[in-house]
Amino acid sequence: MLKDPPLLTIRRRFPRLDAATLAAFRGVQTGHLVDAMAGRGALDFAIKPVDPARAAFVGSALPCETGPSDNLAILAAISIAEPGDVVVAASDAFTGTAVIGDNVSALARNRGVAALVTDGLVRDTPGIIGVELPVFARGVTPNSCMRSGPGRVGLPVVAGGVRVEAGDLVAGDRDGVVVVPRAEVATVLARLAEIRGAEAAVQAKLGAGITSLEHIEAILQSERTVYID
Repeated sequence: MLKDPPLLTIRRRFPRLDAATLAAFRGVQTGHLVDAMAGRGALDFAIKPVDPARAAFVGSALPCETGPSDNLAILAAISIAEPGDVVVAASDAFTGTAVIGDNVSALARNRGVAALVTDGLVRDTPGIIGVELPVFARGVTPNSCMRSGPGRVGLPVVAGGVRVEAGDLVAGDRDGVVVVPRAEVATVLARLAEIRGAEAAVQAKLGAGITSLEHIEAILQSERTVYID
Protein backbone atom coordinates (compact mmCIF):
# COMPACT_ATOMS: atom_id res chain seq x y z
CA MET A 1 0.00 0.00 0.00
CA LEU A 2 1.29 3.43 -0.90
CA LYS A 3 1.69 5.92 1.91
CA ASP A 4 0.02 9.30 1.67
CA PRO A 5 2.56 11.89 0.53
CA PRO A 6 3.50 14.68 2.92
CA LEU A 7 1.36 17.78 2.59
CA LEU A 8 4.48 19.89 2.08
CA THR A 9 8.09 19.19 1.15
CA ILE A 10 10.21 22.28 1.80
CA ARG A 11 13.82 23.24 1.15
CA ARG A 12 14.36 26.22 3.43
CA ARG A 13 18.05 26.96 2.93
CA PHE A 14 19.62 27.81 -0.40
CA PRO A 15 21.99 30.55 -1.61
CA ARG A 16 20.34 33.77 -2.70
CA LEU A 17 21.84 36.35 -5.03
CA ASP A 18 23.63 39.15 -3.20
CA ALA A 19 22.31 42.71 -3.11
CA ALA A 20 25.01 44.04 -5.42
CA THR A 21 24.18 41.51 -8.13
CA LEU A 22 20.46 42.24 -7.92
CA ALA A 23 21.16 45.97 -8.06
CA ALA A 24 23.17 45.48 -11.26
CA PHE A 25 20.12 43.92 -12.94
CA ARG A 26 17.54 46.36 -11.60
CA GLY A 27 15.77 48.19 -14.41
CA VAL A 28 17.11 45.91 -17.15
CA GLN A 29 14.59 45.19 -19.92
CA THR A 30 13.50 41.58 -20.07
CA GLY A 31 14.12 41.63 -23.82
CA HIS A 32 17.75 42.52 -23.22
CA LEU A 33 18.09 39.63 -20.77
CA VAL A 34 16.70 37.26 -23.38
CA ASP A 35 19.13 38.64 -25.98
CA ALA A 36 21.98 38.06 -23.54
CA MET A 37 20.89 34.42 -23.24
CA ALA A 38 20.74 33.78 -27.00
CA GLY A 39 16.99 34.23 -27.27
CA ARG A 40 15.69 32.16 -24.37
CA GLY A 41 14.68 32.41 -20.73
CA ALA A 42 11.22 34.01 -20.96
CA LEU A 43 8.19 32.39 -19.39
CA ASP A 44 5.17 31.68 -21.60
CA PHE A 45 3.94 34.82 -23.35
CA ALA A 46 0.55 34.65 -21.59
CA ILE A 47 2.11 35.33 -18.18
CA LYS A 48 1.76 39.08 -17.78
CA PRO A 49 1.51 41.63 -14.96
CA VAL A 50 -1.86 42.13 -13.31
CA ASP A 51 -0.98 45.82 -13.09
CA PRO A 52 1.26 46.98 -15.97
CA ALA A 53 2.01 50.14 -13.99
CA ARG A 54 3.68 48.00 -11.32
CA ALA A 55 5.50 45.34 -13.29
CA ALA A 56 9.25 45.93 -12.86
CA PHE A 57 11.04 43.69 -10.38
CA VAL A 58 14.17 41.61 -9.90
CA GLY A 59 14.97 39.07 -7.19
CA SER A 60 16.06 35.56 -6.23
CA ALA A 61 13.70 32.75 -7.18
CA LEU A 62 11.80 30.86 -4.49
CA PRO A 63 10.01 28.23 -6.59
CA CYS A 64 7.04 26.23 -5.43
CA GLU A 65 4.85 23.56 -6.97
CA THR A 66 1.16 23.76 -6.18
CA GLY A 67 -0.58 21.47 -8.60
CA PRO A 68 -3.91 22.50 -10.11
CA SER A 69 -6.52 24.32 -8.02
CA ASP A 70 -4.39 24.47 -4.87
CA ASN A 71 -2.27 27.18 -3.25
CA LEU A 72 -1.01 25.60 -0.03
CA ALA A 73 2.56 25.62 -1.36
CA ILE A 74 2.31 29.31 -2.28
CA LEU A 75 1.28 30.22 1.24
CA ALA A 76 4.07 28.06 2.63
CA ALA A 77 6.59 29.70 0.30
CA ILE A 78 5.53 33.14 1.47
CA SER A 79 5.89 32.03 5.09
CA ILE A 80 9.55 31.07 4.62
CA ALA A 81 10.48 33.76 2.09
CA GLU A 82 13.25 36.24 2.74
CA PRO A 83 13.00 39.90 1.69
CA GLY A 84 13.68 40.20 -2.04
CA ASP A 85 12.59 36.67 -2.93
CA VAL A 86 10.36 36.13 -5.96
CA VAL A 87 7.82 33.36 -5.38
CA VAL A 88 7.43 31.44 -8.65
CA ALA A 89 4.44 29.11 -8.44
CA ALA A 90 4.01 26.23 -10.87
CA SER A 91 0.34 25.22 -10.93
CA ASP A 92 0.33 23.07 -14.08
CA ALA A 93 -1.00 26.10 -16.01
CA PHE A 94 -4.43 25.23 -14.62
CA THR A 95 -7.12 27.69 -15.70
CA GLY A 96 -10.12 26.50 -13.74
CA THR A 97 -9.42 28.41 -10.53
CA ALA A 98 -7.15 31.16 -9.23
CA VAL A 99 -4.23 30.41 -6.93
CA ILE A 100 -3.40 34.02 -5.96
CA GLY A 101 -5.70 36.77 -4.76
CA ASP A 102 -5.48 40.06 -2.92
CA ASN A 103 -4.99 38.49 0.53
CA VAL A 104 -2.18 36.25 -0.67
CA SER A 105 -0.59 39.26 -2.35
CA ALA A 106 -0.82 41.29 0.84
CA LEU A 107 0.84 38.50 2.82
CA ALA A 108 3.68 38.45 0.29
CA ARG A 109 4.09 42.23 0.45
CA ASN A 110 4.19 42.16 4.24
CA ARG A 111 6.86 39.47 4.10
CA GLY A 112 9.05 41.60 1.81
CA VAL A 113 8.58 39.41 -1.27
CA ALA A 114 9.67 41.21 -4.45
CA ALA A 115 7.01 39.67 -6.71
CA LEU A 116 4.58 36.80 -7.16
CA VAL A 117 4.66 34.85 -10.42
CA THR A 118 2.39 31.97 -11.37
CA ASP A 119 1.70 30.05 -14.55
CA GLY A 120 -1.91 29.83 -13.35
CA LEU A 121 -4.62 32.39 -12.67
CA VAL A 122 -5.35 35.13 -10.13
CA ARG A 123 -8.49 36.78 -8.76
CA ASP A 124 -9.42 39.96 -6.83
CA THR A 125 -7.53 42.18 -9.27
CA PRO A 126 -8.66 45.51 -7.75
CA GLY A 127 -7.29 44.36 -4.41
CA ILE A 128 -4.07 43.06 -5.95
CA ILE A 129 -3.50 46.42 -7.61
CA GLY A 130 -4.11 48.11 -4.27
CA VAL A 131 -1.47 45.94 -2.60
CA GLU A 132 1.12 47.50 -4.94
CA LEU A 133 3.15 44.31 -5.38
CA PRO A 134 4.15 43.02 -8.84
CA VAL A 135 1.97 40.00 -9.56
CA PHE A 136 2.20 38.04 -12.81
CA ALA A 137 -0.24 35.39 -14.02
CA ARG A 138 -1.67 33.68 -17.08
CA GLY A 139 -5.07 35.29 -16.59
CA VAL A 140 -7.93 36.12 -14.24
CA THR A 141 -10.98 34.25 -12.91
CA PRO A 142 -13.26 34.74 -9.91
CA ASN A 143 -13.05 31.00 -9.10
CA SER A 144 -11.21 30.10 -5.91
CA CYS A 145 -8.97 27.14 -5.15
CA MET A 146 -8.34 24.86 -2.15
CA ARG A 147 -5.44 24.68 0.32
CA SER A 148 -5.09 20.95 0.41
CA GLY A 149 -1.64 20.04 -0.90
CA PRO A 150 0.51 18.22 -1.56
CA GLY A 151 3.05 20.84 -2.52
CA ARG A 152 6.77 21.49 -2.74
CA VAL A 153 8.75 24.62 -1.91
CA GLY A 154 12.35 25.47 -2.75
CA LEU A 155 12.79 22.60 -5.19
CA PRO A 156 13.11 22.89 -8.99
CA VAL A 157 9.89 23.48 -10.93
CA VAL A 158 8.86 24.15 -14.51
CA ALA A 159 6.67 27.25 -14.75
CA GLY A 160 5.58 28.78 -18.03
CA GLY A 161 7.76 26.28 -19.88
CA VAL A 162 10.97 27.34 -18.09
CA ARG A 163 12.90 25.44 -15.42
CA VAL A 164 13.28 27.50 -12.26
CA GLU A 165 15.62 26.60 -9.40
CA ALA A 166 15.92 28.21 -6.00
CA GLY A 167 18.34 31.13 -6.18
CA ASP A 168 17.98 31.78 -9.91
CA LEU A 169 17.60 35.39 -10.95
CA VAL A 170 14.04 36.36 -11.90
CA ALA A 171 13.17 39.68 -13.53
CA GLY A 172 9.95 41.11 -14.87
CA ASP A 173 8.51 44.10 -16.69
CA ARG A 174 5.49 44.84 -18.87
CA ASP A 175 6.70 42.37 -21.49
CA GLY A 176 6.78 39.38 -19.13
CA VAL A 177 9.10 37.39 -16.88
CA VAL A 178 12.61 36.07 -17.55
CA VAL A 179 14.61 33.55 -15.53
CA VAL A 180 18.40 33.63 -15.55
CA PRO A 181 19.94 30.43 -14.14
CA ARG A 182 22.16 31.24 -11.19
CA ALA A 183 25.18 29.67 -12.91
CA GLU A 184 24.76 32.06 -15.87
CA VAL A 185 24.17 35.31 -13.97
CA ALA A 186 27.75 36.58 -14.24
CA THR A 187 27.96 35.76 -17.96
CA VAL A 188 24.62 37.39 -18.72
CA LEU A 189 25.58 40.50 -16.76
CA ALA A 190 28.80 40.80 -18.78
CA ARG A 191 26.88 40.49 -22.04
CA LEU A 192 24.33 43.11 -21.09
CA ALA A 193 26.74 45.98 -21.71
CA GLU A 194 27.22 44.82 -25.30
CA ILE A 195 23.48 44.26 -25.79
CA ARG A 196 22.61 47.70 -24.44
CA GLY A 197 25.31 49.36 -26.54
CA ALA A 198 24.10 47.72 -29.73
CA GLU A 199 20.49 48.63 -28.94
CA ALA A 200 21.42 52.24 -28.26
CA ALA A 201 23.27 52.45 -31.58
CA VAL A 202 20.25 51.13 -33.50
CA GLN A 203 17.89 53.46 -31.67
CA ALA A 204 20.11 56.42 -32.56
CA LYS A 205 20.02 55.48 -36.25
CA LEU A 206 16.25 55.04 -36.14
CA GLY A 207 15.93 58.46 -34.58
CA ALA A 208 17.99 59.85 -37.44
CA GLY A 209 15.48 58.45 -39.94
CA ILE A 210 16.95 55.21 -41.36
CA THR A 211 14.45 52.92 -43.08
CA SER A 212 16.49 49.73 -43.31
CA LEU A 213 19.21 48.05 -41.27
CA GLU A 214 22.72 47.63 -42.67
CA HIS A 215 22.84 43.86 -42.41
CA ILE A 216 19.48 43.57 -44.18
CA GLU A 217 20.72 45.84 -46.95
CA ALA A 218 23.83 43.68 -47.29
CA ILE A 219 21.67 40.58 -47.75
CA LEU A 220 19.41 42.33 -50.26
CA GLN A 221 22.43 43.33 -52.34
CA SER A 222 24.20 39.98 -52.15
CA GLU A 223 23.98 36.79 -54.21
CA ARG A 224 21.87 35.27 -51.45
CA THR A 225 18.89 37.26 -52.67
CA VAL A 226 17.26 36.52 -56.04
CA TYR A 227 14.91 39.07 -57.58
CA ILE A 228 12.29 37.68 -59.98
CA ASP A 229 10.66 40.92 -61.19
